This record gives sequence, structure tokens and C-alpha cells, in this order.
Amino acid sequence: MDTPLPVQPAPATAETTVVTVRRDVPGLAARGVQSAWVLPAYLSVLGLAAFVYIFNLTVSGYANTFYSMAAQAASQNWLAWFWGSLDASNFITVDKPPLATMLTGLSVRVFGLGSWSILLPEALCGVAAVAVLYAIVRRRAGPVAATLAALVAAVTPAAVLMFRYNNPDALLTLLLVLAAWAFIRALEDGRLRWVILAALFVGLAFNTKFLQAYLVLPSFGFVYLFAAPISLRKRFVGVAVALGSVILFSGWWVLAVQLVPADVRPYVGGSTDGTALQLLFGYDGLGRIFGELAGNAQRTAISNLPFGPSGVFGGQPGLLRLFNKEFGGQIAWLLPFAAIGASSSLLLRRGKPRTDLARAAVLMWSLWLIVHALVFSLMGGIIHSYYAVVMAPAIGALVGTGAVDLWRARQTNHRLAGLALGAAVGATTLLGWELLNRTPDFLPGLSALVLVLGLGAAAVIAFAALLPSTLPEATLKTAGKVTLAAATLGFVAVLIGPATYAVDTMATSYEGGDPSAGPTFMRAQFAGLPGQPPAGVARGGGRVRPGDDGADNPGTG
Repeated sequence: MDTPLPVQPAPATAETTVVTVRRDVPGLAARGVQSAWVLPAYLSVLGLAAFVYIFNLTVSGYANTFYSMAAQAASQNWLAWFWGSLDASNFITVDKPPLATMLTGLSVRVFGLGSWSILLPEALCGVAAVAVLYAIVRRRAGPVAATLAALVAAVTPAAVLMFRYNNPDALLTLLLVLAAWAFIRALEDGRLRWVILAALFVGLAFNTKFLQAYLVLPSFGFVYLFAAPISLRKRFVGVAVALGSVILFSGWWVLAVQLVPADVRPYVGGSTDGTALQLLFGYDGLGRIFGELAGNAQRTAISNLPFGPSGVFGGQPGLLRLFNKEFGGQIAWLLPFAAIGASSSLLLRRGKPRTDLARAAVLMWSLWLIVHALVFSLMGGIIHSYYAVVMAPAIGALVGTGAVDLWRARQTNHRLAGLALGAAVGATTLLGWELLNRTPDFLPGLSALVLVLGLGAAAVIAFAALLPSTLPEATLKTAGKVTLAAATLGFVAVLIGPATYAVDTMATSYEGGDPSAGPTFMRAQFAGLPGQPPAGVARGGGRVRPGDDGADNPGTG
């Protein structure tokens, strides 16, 4: 009887080796496998984020004094820390769940009360969010896409504002990015432990800003049902486990408020009956969606204005709200590039297996962006433009991934990929030019420079895409180098607008509950509203805004 020869394992390819290294070291390949520029680029982006979020951090003093008071109370009384009380005597809470003030309260308890101790945790949340975003994109789209994604997210004006401010949105954004990281890991092997971890982060985000945390759930649920590498029955089980876990991790504070007698705990600020459930489904929940306004004279005055309550803070509801004067300069700069990039990435991956992780990541970020855009655009209640900070990671991921996918696609579909890349640069340039023209006194001539650089780069990219492949090889190589230079210049051009807004924001002092990044104008709609102090113009072109949104507690978000 013949003895079978032993089967020799196939030699590992370079691709296999890289994948294995990435699974062992998430976010960065091992030394000797990665390109020499990857780690310096990663550290440079993190350094930029740290500089933008921390430099001149105390210019705003105590920023939103409403939340600063809660941080001070949390540092003095552990019950105030747990309930999120506005005062150390536990008379009334802020109108949000307590996780954000828990964070700043701990900082004040350790370092003492001051602008630095209140605002530094917010800045560190921003740096951490950029780092986690890099790791997510790096794992599935490579270091170039990750670097671009982190850079875009880091300088988005709404992000620069909120990661230098003490509203809950900084911590909310970090927790949701962490949820995305855990969710992507769940798509890799289908293990429930990653699903539960993602649910934990969403639950923590809920206890930071209530229902806004749940806007990522449609994205997570759909993509998991579609792309998880397990049977359909197990996918439904995973979604059920995720929903149960989200409810479990979300409900601890609301349950505590509801179970503890009202006479031994503080009154829940923003509610009409002192309960967390009324706040959750009223002022901080359905009221934000459908426009429920009730309370003091200021609310009544705002609701009687011809443009309605949303017109004061976020502009009229509608599909184009994100491009209006309130939201446009905060978040819209790279939306065209994100849309074209996401569409191109999905088209380029058509025909891939259902479990293709790269496509699943693009789907996740696309749905994340779409759901937030629709809700923020159409909600009829109180809305502030800085809410859009949670869209920055999705925009960054889609821009980075889309740019790299289109560049690589030029190898197989030179003409269409090149034209799409040129269109992305051109459309984004035109929007940036329009946004800069809305503040003509801010760096005059900058909009014209952006237009010339961006459209010029887009034209070169498109022209190179139309060159016939029959040209001499030396000519095609030269054209490739010119295209790379044009793409780099185009990317710089589309980032000039948000980057200058970011610098302006770093130099500006803000206060109250409705700050806005970059140069803004005083709006006549505020004139005559009861209880509104005069607003002053802060250095850097921004302004210190009066009050908040007409709530009983001024300065809330």
C-alpha cells in the first residue's frame, strides 16, 4: 500500500502576510511590511488634531457655563456627579443625561476648577476619535485612505468647534466612532462579543445625548443583516442581541431616575414633570423632531416668528438644509466628494461576495451619513448646526476611501475613474467657493484662489483621463505623474476652506449653547427676543452668541 506524500502548505503570498499582520496589529502593519511613510503620516495627523483641538483652548474660558456649573457640582458631590445636577445641592439636573458632565466632573475633581480642566477632556475626545477613525479606515482601505479620512475629519469646522467646547457632542462623537470600530470587527467574524461591545458604546452614547445616539442603528442593523459572515438565522439573532444589549446599556440612568422617589433626587431639568422619560420623549426627543416648544416667554416669542423656531438656529427644514448659511460652513464642504466617492466605491465593488468587508464599511459610513443628513435636514424642532459634528467621521471615511478607490480604478477603467475623480474635485471646489463667498470680508480673495486651484486640478485630472492608451509609455507615465500632482493640489484646494474656518475657530471665544465655527454674522432674528443680552463680536471673525435655544435652562444644547 502506497504511503501518501505529505501535503506541503502553499507559500504565503505578500497579500496574505499583510492581512495576517493587520489582524494582529489593528490599524498599522508590522514593522518591515508597511511603507516607511505610514507611521510618520499617522503621527502627523494625530499631532495636527491635537494642535487644532488644544492650542489656545482656554480662549473661551468656561465656554458653555451651564455645563461648566454641572462639572463643578459633579466635582463636589458624588450624587450630583451621578445625577448630572446643575448644583452640588442636587436641586435640578441639566437637560441631558449625565455621562458628559461625569467626564468633565472627574477632571475638575482631579485638577481643580478651571477652563483647562473642563475643556481638555473634550479635546482629548477629539484626538481619540481621529485615531479610532484612522484605525477603522486603515483596516479595510489602507493607510492612504485612512490618512485622508483622519485629516478631513480633524479639520471639519464643526469638529474643531465641538472638540474645543464642553457640550455633550464631543463625547457623543467619540463613543459612536468606537461603536463603529466594534461593529466592523463584528463583520469580520460574526462573533456576538463584538456586537455586544458596539451596543455598549451606543448605550453609553445614549447616556450622553439620548436619542441622537440611535441614529447610527439603522446603518449598523442593515449592514449586519446584509454582510455579516454567518447564516441568515444567526444574523437575525445577532440583531436581536444587539437591540437587547442597546436597551440594557442605555436604560440604567433613566431607570434610576424613574425608580428613585422624586423627593430624594433632583428635578430633571428640561422636563415638565421631573422625570427622565418625559425629557426623553418630550423636549430632548420627539420635541426636537416635530417642533414641540412649550415653556417660558422666550420660547413663545421664538415660536411666533414667521420663520419658526428652526429658522432661528438651523434654518428652515428641507432637503438642502445642510447647505444653508447655518449648516453649510460647519459640515458641507466635502459632501460632494463624499457622495461621489461612496457611489464610486460601491460601483467598483459590485459583484463582490456578500461578505466583502470593504464594501460593508462603505455601506456603513454611507448609511450613517444619509440617516443623519435626513434627520437633521427635516427635523422641525430645536436644532443647532454643531449637531453635524457626528457626520464628520463618515464624511472623512467616504472621502478617503473614495479617493483611493478611484485612483486605483484608473489602472483598469482609466477614463471613467479619472472623470469621476475630476468631477469630485470640481464639484467640491464649486461648493467651497460658494461657502467662502458667503463671508466676503473673511480673507478676501480666498474664494477665487480656491476656485482657480480646484477647477484647474479637476480639469487636468479629467484631461489626463481622456488621453488614449495608445500613447507612448513614457508619455503615459508623465501624464500619471502630472495627474497625481493635480489630484494632490485638488485635495489641498478643497481643504483650504474648512482649514481656514478651523483656524478662525481656534482664535475665537465662544459661549452659550449655540456656537458656530468660523466667521459668522449677527442675525437680525435675535433682535427683540425677551431675555437676550446684546451679542459681541469675538476676535477671529466669530462671535459670542447670546443664550441658547430658548429653553428654560439657557446655554443647553
